[in-house]
Amino acid sequence: MAFESHEVTQLLIAWAGGEESAFDRLMPLVYSELRRMAGRYMMRQRPDHTLQPTALINEAYLRLVDQKQAVWQNRAHFFGVAAQAMRHILVDYARARHAAKREAGERVISIDQAGAVSREPTAELVALDDALESLAAVDPRKSHLVVLRYFGGLSVEETAEVLKVSPETVTRDWRLAKTWLLRELSKS
Repeated sequence: MAFESHEVTQLLIAWAGGEESAFDRLMPLVYSELRRMAGRYMMRQRPDHTLQPTALINEAYLRLVDQKQAVWQNRAHFFGVAAQAMRHILVDYARARHAAKREAGERVISIDQAGAVSREPTAELVALDDALESLAAVDPRKSHLVVLRYFGGLSVEETAEVLKVSPETVTRDWRLAKTWLLRELSKS
């Protein structure tokens, strides 16, 4: 893993330096981790979600390719950016789906169905994104930490490396951010 991590970092630096072939060599090294991240994201979605992990990876890939000017620090930084990209793709998808439902008009549902509709994962993802945006306004580092840990699946050490803080700070901030988000989400 250490060798692979070093190789990924070297390829990221080469890619950022303008070596186009570096990205082609990079993708096979990071694909399985991107697939794992996409799978984790999709597990939190509704069962009939039309976006599949492979499509999510492809969308993220397209966004990452556009990051040619990025100054990649290391493997953890790359996966942090990939996590952000996947989060934004799913939130954009959820918002578009919600807008399409509104345009289709309101439908009559029974009281038994109301609970299921209000707890739909799409709405939860949008609520979480809104809460993360609110957290970012108060404390951008904690918001970024949540994206890296929760969505990106980065370890405490990898998150500390990306944020340039100690693992203890990550652990403390993670606990505080979860408490803050829980409080925000319980308001809605």
